[in-house]
Amino acid sequence: MEFAMTAAADTPAPSNTLAPANTLTVANTHVEPTDAPTSTSTDAYTPTDRTVPTRSRDRASYDKALVHSILDAAYVCHLGFVRDGAPVVLPTLFGRVGDRLYVHGSTGSRPLRAAGDGVRAPGLPVCLTVTHVDGLVLARSAFHHSLNYRSVVVHGTAHQVTDPEELRTALDALVDHVVPGRSADSRPANAKELAATAVIRLDLDEVSAKLRTGGPNDDDEDLGLPHWSGVVPVRQVYDTPVPADDLDPAIALPDYLATL
Repeated sequence: MEFAMTAAADTPAPSNTLAPANTLTVANTHVEPTDAPTSTSTDAYTPTDRTVPTRSRDRASYDKALVHSILDAAYVCHLGFVRDGAPVVLPTLFGRVGDRLYVHGSTGSRPLRAAGDGVRAPGLPVCLTVTHVDGLVLARSAFHHSLNYRSVVVHGTAHQVTDPEELRTALDALVDHVVPGRSADSRPANAKELAATAVIRLDLDEVSAKLRTGGPNDDDEDLGLPHWSGVVPVRQVYDTPVPADDLDPAIALPDYLATL
């Protein structure tokens, strides 16, 4: 069937000894740390053996602007790694700053501890994915049913963020990724909260996008069948914000929420 929607390359999970779119796009404001990779050198990522799909290669893209837009429109990523010889995939929050992703975690998390800081530990080989479903593609035959989607796959080595200034930048990016402007309108994390929070960074180096758009690909001999065929668009919408029960009535809804 055409449901296969591997985000980029159809590659296995990382191995280590550590071991157009109907979806609403949220535009984020990114603050560049001084050592973060930037996108100024080229407009596209370089394909590698792991980022070139084994099927539907025409759906792959390495355009940086497209990759960034897909990442910025997602709230949750899936982080894959190997733990004790077995693959593990965890859903988690993330944020982007330039050509670097920051992934949220806890100081008690095993992958966060395994990632290290790149000095005392070599880092954790990972695969990170993001996917948006934009439409349900219904064909006349069951075989040709599919989905319209946008997806990104990132391969690389993750490292734990230990520099206090970069950690605060990363946490602001995580908050603003969910709601742009929110980090400036909330209490920053205190020392105790920072000590309990861990963030890993993953540079966008080995990365690709993959997309499907358009209608069903029915076989010519099926065009006369009496079955409905077409696309059911899927989109993301926001409902009216609901204030907390204990919110001071004098506090108005922020502009950044009113315009979501």
